[in-house]
This record gives sequence, structure tokens and C-alpha cells, in this order.
Amino acid sequence: MKTDVLLGLQWGDEGKGKIVDVLTPDYDIVARFQGGPNAGHTLEFEGQKYVLRSIPSGIFQGGKINIIGNGVVLDPALFKAEVEALEASGHDLTQRLYISRKAHLILPTHRLLDAAYEAQKGVGKIGTTGKGIGPAYTDKISRNGLRIGDLDYNFEVKYQAAIARHKTLLRQLNFEYDLAALEKDWLEGIESIKRFKRIDSEHFINKALLEGKNILAEGAQGTMLDIDFGSYPFVTSSNTIAAGACTGLGVAPSKIGEVYGIFKAYCTRVGSGPFPSELLDETGQKMRDIGQEYGSVTGRPRRCGWIDLVALRYAIQIDGVTHLIMMKSDVLDTFDTIKACVAYEIDGQETEDFPFEINDTVKPVYVELAGWKTDMTKMQSEDEFPEEFNAYLSFLEEVLGVNIKIVSVGPDREQTIIRYKEE
Repeated sequence: MKTDVLLGLQWGDEGKGKIVDVLTPDYDIVARFQGGPNAGHTLEFEGQKYVLRSIPSGIFQGGKINIIGNGVVLDPALFKAEVEALEASGHDLTQRLYISRKAHLILPTHRLLDAAYEAQKGVGKIGTTGKGIGPAYTDKISRNGLRIGDLDYNFEVKYQAAIARHKTLLRQLNFEYDLAALEKDWLEGIESIKRFKRIDSEHFINKALLEGKNILAEGAQGTMLDIDFGSYPFVTSSNTIAAGACTGLGVAPSKIGEVYGIFKAYCTRVGSGPFPSELLDETGQKMRDIGQEYGSVTGRPRRCGWIDLVALRYAIQIDGVTHLIMMKSDVLDTFDTIKACVAYEIDGQETEDFPFEINDTVKPVYVELAGWKTDMTKMQSEDEFPEEFNAYLSFLEEVLGVNIKIVSVGPDREQTIIRYKEE
């Protein structure tokens, strides 16, 4: 058996949580492979809305094992709050949620360092969520991190040494803070983590593959936020691409199967960073209002624009996408004309390749297509799609070179149309 991968192809917020939930019945295990609580995956079903930050999105499908992989950074306080909210809704997690011993912990001082570093950057801010993700990954790479497995190995000594080191950094940054409240919640979160089974996830997952189990690797954020291949430096601190599933779970490249790439029918971005097809007019605001484009974790309004096929082609190439999934098609239901960015104009020259750096001199080159002007939210199959929407799908498939397997026409799991059935 092989591990299938599901990830975002844009700047995050593509709707990964919903699709993991839809696909989970076909899998025995869902494993999150990178990122931290800065990633909010929203799921809606049976009249309820849930936002997951660190827990894999397969948790709502009974009988499935969900794993927080070694590539994830986990904040105990936020994890505890997330668990309590789900358990209050009637979902028992202790028998189906496992945590990798090699996953790193976000310490309370990581959040303080995150705020201190952002404050120092002034106008050059990256626009982080302030959850301590970057500093936690920095400690991981510099070999100073604490891991879940350390809970069983002289943890208190390691924790106090890390806190002391962080306090020194905060003094050097002249950053004032109150650690007491943060630390109290954090230590309570540690006790919550101890309720869950802690595993060597690389052994667990590879044994499951040998036993013929189906595994889905769930990514967070999006390809264009990848630390190596995204729009650096306005990126996250982990590898959000398909290759991240190998390092984030301990799965060999030869064990990767299908790669599901998710994208919106338009484009959004949160925080700072380049966005060539961004719309700073009433059209962009209309997308934001109809699509309810506000961060599920931060509440920040998302920047909106037309679909960027230069960036999308690039992401598909990097990830080796085998199936595309288009989200929020219904948000464009009322537009007379749909635009798609098919190239960039840089210094008077057109290019279809994603460049090393994007700045204000990069201009999007658009093609226009007719809008479908039809409410698609109640549609149950592609046979009901209007002609103009089918033309949009065909155009995208031709430009991107990959079939669009699934189309979402609303937030609920029932508003999901599968176009290509497996043979």
C-alpha cells in the first residue's frame, strides 16, 4: 500500500479540512504531517461548524485513527482547548487520536518570542499568527527543541533550561511580557496531552502500510507558503509541499501514492506578501463577503483576487499532483465575467514561469471567460453544471494539465461533487 497526500496549492485556506472529512471513509488512518495551530481547518456538517487547529480532519469519521505526525509543532494549551471543544460536542478522541513522540512542542515563551520578533521588523512584518510557530521550528532546527517524547525523559529539567534560554533572548530584545498566565495554561495542556497515546509514528505508519491499511497524509497551509518554494520570506516555517509528508511522517518517497491538490476557484491570501492577482476594489470585496473570507483561527480578513494559474501550475509541478479539487466554486456564481491570470508581465516581458521574486513590478496577464450566473449550491451532480461553468473547468484542466476530480459547491460535506470515478 501507499500513502496518499492531500494538500493546498495556493496560500492556504483552500478548504482542506472539508475534503479530508469527505475522503476519510476511504482510509483507515489520517495523519497530519506539518504545521501548527496557525492552520485552521473548517468543517461543516449536520448543522454544526468545527475549526481544527492541530487535530487531523478525519477525527469526525468514527473508527478511523488520526495521527499528529512528527513534522507538526504542538501547543499544549491550544491543543487542550481544541480537545475540550470537540469532546463537549460529543466526540470521544482518546481512542482514535495518537501523537508522535517526535512532534515538537511550542513553549509559552515561543509565543512571546514570536511577538518580539514581529515587533522588531516594523513595516517589514511577515504577518505571522503570533502562535509561536516560527520560533518553535527555529529551536527544532537549531537542536534546542522539546519533543512530545521528552515528557517521559527528564522533562522538567529540559523545560526549565529552554525557558531560561528564551528569557535571555527576550531581555536582549527589550521585550516586556507576563509569562505566568501563559505558563499556567501551557502546563495544564501538558496534562491533557498525557491522556493520549504517544507513538513512534514512523514505525506505526510503515507497519500499517505493510498490513494493507489505507493512509491519507493531511497537509496544512499551502504550497505557496512552503519555506523553500513559497513566496519567501512571506512563508510559513515548514515544508508544506508533498515531499513534506515524507519527512513529516517518516514515509519513503516510493511509498507516496496519489497527490490531491486543493485550490479555490479564485485566490486568497492572509497577511503580508506578494499577490499579483489581488483585487483592491469592489470585486475583491464582493469575493470576500460572499466567500466569508476571514481566517478561521485569526479572524483576519483575507485578501482576494482572481485565480493565479502561474502560481498554480508551479505548485502542481512541485507537488506532483495527480488529482485536482476545486473549492468555493459557488462564490463566483453571480459574476458576469471570470478572469484568470495566465502569465506575468515583468519589465515588459511575459512569462508563464513563477519567478524567484515577486514585487510591485509584476503585472498579471488575464484571460476572460463568461460567468455562469447560476446558483450551484443545490446541485448534486456535474450533469447540472451550467455550460459556462463546464467551460471554466475545461479551460483550467487544459492550462493545468491535470483533471479536476472534485468540485465543491458549498461548505457542507454534502455539497461536494465527484466528477471522475475510480476505475
